[in-house]
Amino acid sequence: MGSLDGRVAFITGVARGQGRAHAVRLAREGADIIGVDVCRDYPHMNYPNASTADLEETVRLVEALDRRIVARQADVRDYTELKAAFDEGFVQFGRVDIIIANAGIIRLGDEQDFLAEWKEVIDTNLTGVYHTVRAALDALTQGGRGGSIVITSSTAGLKGTGSPFASNQAYAAAKRGLVGYMQCLANDLAPKMIRVNTIHPTGVVSGMTMNEPMQRLTTEAASGSRNAISAMKNALPIEILQAEDIANAVAWLVSDEAAFITGVQLPLDAGFSVR
Repeated sequence: MGSLDGRVAFITGVARGQGRAHAVRLAREGADIIGVDVCRDYPHMNYPNASTADLEETVRLVEALDRRIVARQADVRDYTELKAAFDEGFVQFGRVDIIIANAGIIRLGDEQDFLAEWKEVIDTNLTGVYHTVRAALDALTQGGRGGSIVITSSTAGLKGTGSPFASNQAYAAAKRGLVGYMQCLANDLAPKMIRVNTIHPTGVVSGMTMNEPMQRLTTEAASGSRNAISAMKNALPIEILQAEDIANAVAWLVSDEAAFITGVQLPLDAGFSVR
């Protein structure tokens, strides 16, 4: 018996990285999964998004744990598309207990079209989270069993670092904005025993961090140049976390063991935010 037996989780950005880790970890605890990922590249970001093959691998990993998953391509910026994907899973499973709004993007290390780059990040990282919660909230509320919403913010949602680039500024603005959104939801939904929290990871191994633009930034920082990476240092001697580290914390946060925790900004950051 797992801690989440019989429950259903709706997860965005599920094809790789933290989203996949959440799906696998929660499936290991007994949950079935409704998962979405855009599975196509954004025109103004400079690293590749997950692929359909990545999404298929997430399906394989969840099913290997003898759990069910409905995984569909959907863009969190498109509410109608996202809602249709969620509804398909909800019809199959008949319930939802957990929402993990995880999908997010950033352009790394330069700027080419500041208006387009600002808009893509805000539309995905802030409005996309609103779309995610809104798509599933009625079903979660009407279930009458309470539930848990976890919103992936960032250390940037706790402590901004300097950057002249629109994408980095939009990222920090969106991730900080998610805290305000979380607090609104936490207060509104508490009487229904629906808990809402943000998590704030430091650097995590994922498609966002393991790519050529990030490698260039890392190399520049190592040579003494000042950039977004040179300002990001954890207090603990841990250079980067694994996606599974974040998923382990989230599995606890959505479980009954954390049934009294709501409205919290939870740093998962190896001490970054206290440095």
